[in-house]
Amino acid sequence: MAVSEADGVGEEYSTDYEMGQDNIRPMGLDIHNPVFLISSIVIFGFVLLSLANQEASASFFGWLRPWLTSTFDWFLVLSVDAITLFCLALIVLPVGSVRIGGKDAKPDYSYAGWIAMMFAAGIGIGLLFFGVLEPVYYNFSEGGGARPLGIDIAEPGNEYIGVVGTIHHWGLEGWAVYAAVGLSLAIFCYNLGLPLTLRSAFYPLLGERVWGWWGHTIDTLAVFATLFGLTTSLGLGAQQVAAGLNEIFGIEPSNTVIVLLIIGITLIALGSVLLGMDKGVKRLSEINMVMAVALFIFVILMTGIVSAFTRYFSVMVDYITLLPALSNPFGREDTSYFHGWTTFYWAWWIAWSPFVGMFIARISKGRTVREFVLCALIAPTLVCALWMSTFGGAAIDMINAGGAEGVTATVVDSYKPEGALFGFLKELPLYGIVAPIALVLIVIFFVTSSDSGSLVIDTITAGGKMDAPVIQRVFWCTLEGLVAIALLLGGGLSALQGAAVSTGIPFTVVVLIMCYCLWKALLSERKKI
Repeated sequence: MAVSEADGVGEEYSTDYEMGQDNIRPMGLDIHNPVFLISSIVIFGFVLLSLANQEASASFFGWLRPWLTSTFDWFLVLSVDAITLFCLALIVLPVGSVRIGGKDAKPDYSYAGWIAMMFAAGIGIGLLFFGVLEPVYYNFSEGGGARPLGIDIAEPGNEYIGVVGTIHHWGLEGWAVYAAVGLSLAIFCYNLGLPLTLRSAFYPLLGERVWGWWGHTIDTLAVFATLFGLTTSLGLGAQQVAAGLNEIFGIEPSNTVIVLLIIGITLIALGSVLLGMDKGVKRLSEINMVMAVALFIFVILMTGIVSAFTRYFSVMVDYITLLPALSNPFGREDTSYFHGWTTFYWAWWIAWSPFVGMFIARISKGRTVREFVLCALIAPTLVCALWMSTFGGAAIDMINAGGAEGVTATVVDSYKPEGALFGFLKELPLYGIVAPIALVLIVIFFVTSSDSGSLVIDTITAGGKMDAPVIQRVFWCTLEGLVAIALLLGGGLSALQGAAVSTGIPFTVVVLIMCYCLWKALLSERKKI
């Protein structure tokens, strides 16, 4: 059945495009010609220029990120606010009963496997890198300039405002971006028979033009956003692994060490890519979740279960109470927190959204819209908040009690963010056992992000095909490592963050339009129930 012109969306989809007429197959590959060629050529050019002009790259990215986040702050914040309200509305509206894949569709994965893969892809190494760093930095940064809303920690009840500010960045609004993109791709692919690629979500607006240069542009932008958003996490992960090696084995961190780490972990990711979704990504994600839960249980036992949950409920109340003020871009006086962190985070989440959205769309067939949004939005928010309040809150308590010298040294006295987690774990028993486990966990998070990211980029550049040749995933996995190396050598952390923001801002427009198209599709699907 052809696409319905009346509704702008269709019940099924089958054209010569789906048969692959726009794809070329040199040497057995399956490449969507314009998207693959433009993306790979531009990215290769970027890598070469960054490596050849490292000093100029560092200077450029050092200027780019603060300029973007201070210029487009209102746009990013209001856009993410709108996306969040849209997703929350889907939970309670009648369209929430629409099932991904149709009313008779069955889930491909158990709840445990589904949520583990979704969580591992969506968070990456963020929990481990920022769990201690961010709350402590907000509370104890010099002069309190990074404190959320300028709230004074000396006032009773405000001692965990840094945790509240962190939950804001890892909670409802960030996950709403993932949910909106993931649900759009899932509905247009599994319910309407369109290819699993970003352009498909624009059919209600563009019609057949999505298969031309409009669609090529959307998919190419999605590749850039995915790659640069992903390499930011890979670069952070490599820096944290280097810090862990220094703490545990005394290996001095250097650019050479970090480059070797990226190469080594990329090779491990390639092995996972070759094993495929079920044997590679799924198995690593489940191992990841088991290890993360084990680390969390250890920390909560060592720092006090009662105090951890008391703190958790307290900061959640504060988070909900302060959310309207934290989500307001106008008249902000906490510019260090707002520009230095919030606007960067929103651009970073949006840059990650094609990657995470496509990945969770691919594994979510058989779930209802309501089930999807609850599991992709509410549940991760609660879990991230529990993690941040446990790790970050315990670190704040230690500092207030006159301890946590390792955390103070890496976050407060001198800003070495990659060492914050290990500085915190030093304060707990069994450091010689727990630190290596944390190091392995970081590596696995690194690997799952890399291999699932290469799977997503390959799907986009193959025109939405989910069974493209493995060699193409190998190509993109390798290129991710090269971009991470180029950014780290050409500016370090500021280069990584600048690249993510520069692609996240234009992709915000794409996500907003996707929400409109998704709404039209859901109204059409609701009529079939």
